[in-house]
Amino acid sequence: MRNNHLSLLDQLICHIDEALRTVCATPIPARPAPGQTLPDTPLTSEEQRVSTALMRINHAGEVCAQALYRGQLAVAQQPETISMLEQSCLEETDHLAWTAQRIEELKGRKSWLNIAWYSQSFLIGLIAGLAGDPISLGFIEETEQQVGRHLERHLAQLPANDTKSRAIVTQMREDELQHAEHAKAAGGQP
Repeated sequence: MRNNHLSLLDQLICHIDEALRTVCATPIPARPAPGQTLPDTPLTSEEQRVSTALMRINHAGEVCAQALYRGQLAVAQQPETISMLEQSCLEETDHLAWTAQRIEELKGRKSWLNIAWYSQSFLIGLIAGLAGDPISLGFIEETEQQVGRHLERHLAQLPANDTKSRAIVTQMREDELQHAEHAKAAGGQP
């Protein structure tokens, strides 16, 4: 993912390519979506509306996560930090794919503002990364803890019989909290 041997222009083109792939392409997950083998349970129109809205929010959050990590990765210094950020990007790609797939299953749509979310989040990640690896890792830890709490609230709001969405959000929450732990263990500072 890191292309330090490329010219500044080539690196910029790579970042634009990553942004377009995140926002426009269909991501391919490394892991199957949680709940894929669960039976489809019928949802009322209101339950479907709630589930679709929450999964759209979660998908937009995953767009932001990709951008934050990629912004930080663009300026990370230590090989351990670079490796951790690259691994987190891969796992966030799973989340991006799972939420996109679930939105499609619910016959919904993704946010029209995803390119704006990506751009702003990339800039925030870049700024956090410029503060140095320890601060950047601390930023990840705090961000992922907040995302974990956000996903807890979504689990409370999702319809009880939407087992597929609930399985996805549950796995995402576990992964996000693990990212926070990894960032702290790697030397994250507040």
